[in-house]
Amino acid sequence: MLAKFKRILSILGPGIFAIGYTIGTGSVTSMAKAGSQYGLQLVWVLFLSCLFSGVLMEAYGRLAAVTGETSLYAVKRHFKHGKLLAVLIFIGVVTGQYTCLGSILTISSSAIYETLGLFFPALPKANYWAVLGIAVLLIGMIYGFLMIGRYSFFEKVLTFFVMLMGVTFIISMFVVWPSPEILRQAVIPSIPNEPGALLMIAAFVGTTMAAPTFVTRPLLLKEKGLTAADLRTQSLDALVSVVLMFIISGAIMFVAAGALYAHGKGIVKILDMVHTLEPVAGKFAVALFMAGTLSAGLSSIFPILMVAPLLISDYRVGHMETRTRSFKLICLVACVLGLIVPVLGRNPITITVMAQISNVFVLPLTVFVILVLVNRTALLGRHRAGPLLNAGLALAFVFSCIIAVTGGLALYGQFRP
Repeated sequence: MLAKFKRILSILGPGIFAIGYTIGTGSVTSMAKAGSQYGLQLVWVLFLSCLFSGVLMEAYGRLAAVTGETSLYAVKRHFKHGKLLAVLIFIGVVTGQYTCLGSILTISSSAIYETLGLFFPALPKANYWAVLGIAVLLIGMIYGFLMIGRYSFFEKVLTFFVMLMGVTFIISMFVVWPSPEILRQAVIPSIPNEPGALLMIAAFVGTTMAAPTFVTRPLLLKEKGLTAADLRTQSLDALVSVVLMFIISGAIMFVAAGALYAHGKGIVKILDMVHTLEPVAGKFAVALFMAGTLSAGLSSIFPILMVAPLLISDYRVGHMETRTRSFKLICLVACVLGLIVPVLGRNPITITVMAQISNVFVLPLTVFVILVLVNRTALLGRHRAGPLLNAGLALAFVFSCIIAVTGGLALYGQFRP
């Protein structure tokens, strides 16, 4: 029994890795902005996004456990135009993640500087060079971790950040618990009749139902040595992951609803929220929330830097390669790209929301390919998808198409003359 329990714990790592992709400062920003503008009216969007993300993690995990094949490698092998489809998925996933990287790094760096400013009032309110210097140090530190080149180490680092993030946001939620009137919004699905609501819904899905969360899953499960005998354990890993995603993301929205929406205040930068927390619980609450924001940023930057070389390994050889020269070089290029937003000094809040939307356009394709693959008896045999999984995947496909169209219309409305 003890040996079985240890086996289960050892396999739960890929779910933690998925949380790293899903809940970063981009997610913090989207949830906080939605909570400050619409209260808890969009909790239903968060719930559906987490639900369908769990369905897709289960499907991709089943593919890996039964066949031993990874996502892009399987698409390349088993579709008529598989190479083209795999390349399109690669481009969509990497573009979406790299688009978010710079804003995530900027918010994380700003969180550190602004928190220091609370305890050292003599510091200037805004300091471009200080924030840029922190960004360079952060990205350099994370790149140094990546050079160690062991998945088990990456998993331990992410587990620490995710645990810290979850604890800090949940504690912050109880500090500013929303009123009963606001809480009632969470149980009545609605779409706010306000400008920007569709944009926020698309950003919500882009950050929660994120394609890398499930596309990279077979690669991670294969690295853990998972087989068809571990199907229940991989399902448990997926379930634990999506439940944590919903709780942590929901906690951020609750904090914003209680701290800002209740007082009719919006959010321009993350510190706008903690200014409201400070009178309630003092500087400790501010430091606590900012620690969660920073943990979210670090837990996202880490896997984002890895996404391109991981998917290249997936496509080429069907297993993870983290100690090659190309892995180190591509991660270095990603680090440089991540510094573009800090160097330009743009407001990361608006950029982050826009960047999250870019993630939704590849979703329909990633849902379609796994729906086809898990229904092939020649591949999965008796483990192919049953009625329940097929229903979940079909609904996820319809949902992803609706959100992709919604994101496109929202972006068009945002930028049209």
